Amino acid sequence: MDIKEIKQELAALRKEIKYHSNLYYNNDAPEISDYEFDQLMLRLKKLEADYPELITKTSPTQMVGGVAKREAGVLVAHDVPMLSLQDVFSKEEIVSFVNTMREQLDNPVFVVEEKIDGLSLALRYRDGELTQAITRGDGVVQGEDVTENARVIKDIVQALQEPIPYFEVRGEVYMSRAAFEKVNARQEMLGMKTFANPRNCAAGTLRQLDSRITKERGLSMFVFNLQTAEGIELTSHTQAYDFMKKQGIKIINNYHICHTAEEVIAAIDDIGNSRGRLEYDIDGAVVKLDSFAQRQQLGATSKVPRWAVAYKYPPEEKETKLLDIELSVGRTGRITPTAVFEPVQLCGTRVERATLHNQDYIDDLDICLGDTITVFKSGEIIPKVKSVVKDKRPAGAVRFRIGDICPVCGAKAVREDNSSDIKCINPSCPAQLENHIINFVSRDAMNIKGFGEQNIKALIEAGFIKDVADIFGLKEHRDELVARGIIGKEKNTDKVLAVIEEVKENEPQRLLTGLGISGIGKAAARELMLHFGSIEALSQAELESIKEVRDIGDISAKAIFDYFNDQINKDIIDRMKAYGVNMELKDSGITSDILAGKTIVITGTLPTLSRNEAKELVEANGGKAAGSVSKKTDYVLAGEAAGSKLSKAQELGIPVIDEAEFLQMIVK
Repeated sequence: MDIKEIKQELAALRKEIKYHSNLYYNNDAPEISDYEFDQLMLRLKKLEADYPELITKTSPTQMVGGVAKREAGVLVAHDVPMLSLQDVFSKEEIVSFVNTMREQLDNPVFVVEEKIDGLSLALRYRDGELTQAITRGDGVVQGEDVTENARVIKDIVQALQEPIPYFEVRGEVYMSRAAFEKVNARQEMLGMKTFANPRNCAAGTLRQLDSRITKERGLSMFVFNLQTAEGIELTSHTQAYDFMKKQGIKIINNYHICHTAEEVIAAIDDIGNSRGRLEYDIDGAVVKLDSFAQRQQLGATSKVPRWAVAYKYPPEEKETKLLDIELSVGRTGRITPTAVFEPVQLCGTRVERATLHNQDYIDDLDICLGDTITVFKSGEIIPKVKSVVKDKRPAGAVRFRIGDICPVCGAKAVREDNSSDIKCINPSCPAQLENHIINFVSRDAMNIKGFGEQNIKALIEAGFIKDVADIFGLKEHRDELVARGIIGKEKNTDKVLAVIEEVKENEPQRLLTGLGISGIGKAAARELMLHFGSIEALSQAELESIKEVRDIGDISAKAIFDYFNDQINKDIIDRMKAYGVNMELKDSGITSDILAGKTIVITGTLPTLSRNEAKELVEANGGKAAGSVSKKTDYVLAGEAAGSKLSKAQELGIPVIDEAEFLQMIVK
């Protein structure tokens, strides 16, 4: 590659790593496994090693952790930097590290211990009392104060046995697998989004503003380092551990004291072999010097200490036979294939199923029924199919196809343009009906208050609702509903039925939002109704006419056109019209056109207006209130703690206004 290509790859890698780093550290919602992230970082490090003149101060290799979030708590300066560790991925690198330490130091002793997969936390004790708990934040300058949440974590000692003047330790807050399963079971019961893995759940929980939620979720913590101390002289890591144990502090389990590279490798293997038996997740093993004096002698770079490394275990893989591919239909109509294979043990658990995502994923792997496949756990949590063992393929094997028929209702299934998803287009498909109804009655759509999820489930199961139009016919079954108590007693049933009658007068953009057309939310529905004036006019529009509407792209236009040209959907619209549901725009809500053609993004806390109030003012004056910043954004209306949207606006050179400037704009 020439230097131009090198620069382009470096820029792309840095952008991608920063994106995934932000998801991991700041949003607790990673999209890729630790292993995949590590491969990106390794490639970046190699390029920078080959071309050191191209290293920048803002490169991910020169930065630590994420950023401290002001909204999560008060920002606190670090007494001692909470640096990350240098990752290594081979035993040869471990041997090299140990040999380097032995060359530079006199008889170094090493401690090898588990690397817990959680969120780093520093605890400060003054005169023996816990006074502050601080997250890693940016790792160097400041972190977030989460003391109130730390006080409800059972493993965190509130008072030391000895009231020494100052004692600061660092540890990892984590969630056991049992606690994680309990939290996700509760999330499912409440109809809320489940967490992807224990690390994400622990990180999100520690940043909760309500410590009662933190306590309820049962976080745990191991302490793995002494940061600093006053009033006591400790000379080594293991001596500090002994002191901590006497104070009641919970330290890392099963650490190994080693003197040679062979002993260090054996300790790493021992920890690796124990992974399946642990009640919590680890993502490696840490090798560190025991002597504090030797640590100080070696010091640290701007990112990592020179006296420790983290060995990352390769993903455990096993071969097994693919028995079947099951198709399921999600709440949005998306058809998902799942591999069913002969059970194998991975990371200590029995695994016999793994998602295959979509047809493209199946095609890329070239999967046939009866194949021998290699499976692993992404991030040691989520089962995945890695590859097919082609030389073990049975004769006559045929590649699996999802097909164009919904496996639940038998209706047509189509692949969306520019997408890998194949979806059932029947909105009344039992597999997606419940979610469709929930969306239809929600606040942003028809806003049928009192029509809760339990009522929806009961009405579907009892056969009263087979599509959204049936909601408006429930009054015809009033006596039976009361007698069976499906919505509640007489008073509650009449109350819900009265609300249903009231919402028939809603403006049609609410109805359009509730229809669940792919890509059509509240803002798009409003633009469509402002353009066409009625559901009927939209339903009769040609595809090219729909594309003329502001912010309606080709994919969304096609979804709208297909929806209104499907006979099932036509019948649903006709029935709602017969029930008296309003289909025509009577009040656009626009009082002026001062902001016509302008797109404004609202972020942060405004002095007097809520975000909804500001959004309504934008729309009432002919503008569009968008949710994200792009090159098409005209203004960003920013309040206190504006965050990433403000940063992006500044990067793109988009004008940023405050509430006073905004109000001045619309009263001109």
